[in-house]
Amino acid sequence: MIRVAVIGAGGRMGKALVSAIDENPRTRLTAALERRSHPLLGRDSGETAGTGKNGVKITWSVKRAALRCDVFIDFSSHESSIEHIEEIAASGRPVVIGTTGFSHHQRERIKELSFDIPIVIAPNMSVGVNLLLRLVRDAARVLSDDYDIEIVEAHHRHKKDAPSGTALRLAEVIASTLGRDLDETAVYARKGIIGERTREEIGIQSLRGGDIVGDHTVLFAGPGERIELTHRAHSRNTFATGAVKAAVWVSDKGKGLYDMQDVLELNDD
Repeated sequence: MIRVAVIGAGGRMGKALVSAIDENPRTRLTAALERRSHPLLGRDSGETAGTGKNGVKITWSVKRAALRCDVFIDFSSHESSIEHIEEIAASGRPVVIGTTGFSHHQRERIKELSFDIPIVIAPNMSVGVNLLLRLVRDAARVLSDDYDIEIVEAHHRHKKDAPSGTALRLAEVIASTLGRDLDETAVYARKGIIGERTREEIGIQSLRGGDIVGDHTVLFAGPGERIELTHRAHSRNTFATGAVKAAVWVSDKGKGLYDMQDVLELNDD
């Protein structure tokens, strides 16, 4: 039985993780963490998640949680996540990171910490989305520069970062496959007389509204036809299930930086 600690247990994803860990026969929740000022501190994590009391109270200390877990899952915020990961690295425990919105500097710091512990980081833990990443890579390789590429993502009105981490990852995969520099070719907004679309640009557009869990579409528009690859998430449970799957996978891996493509064995190498 793999003992799991969840950071961000009081949030929407944290509650879904508490439920997913309970449902997985290979995992057991042994710690649930939130920031020191969180109103749910001291509450039973199962009760707050709506799955019934589990005896694991929401606390704040990563160091203490490391004494009773085999792996961490962090779905907190990019502002606090780096501090959490540094504490986890000091404990030697592996970690699965589902937090998005990291800066370039923060991503580099995570890469440095992966020399000390195993880290799985992915902007989207959904099995379907990670299959989409593979399909998009294959499509870009076949269609090459003859098709214009646009990415459209939609999320709930409360999401703080844009574009979504998943949309950016899709764009990175496309740019890498086509040998383009995403910093130079990404277009995030269009307004006014902007001129003709360039062949190299990768459009990334964001929609926000209501309670949309997460929609992503990659459009390849070519001469006389277009191809659209779409993933729609109907529940956060799909992300939670994938994160728990990643926690089981990374629990016995060596130091290094991994993603969900590794977990699902979708990489070519």
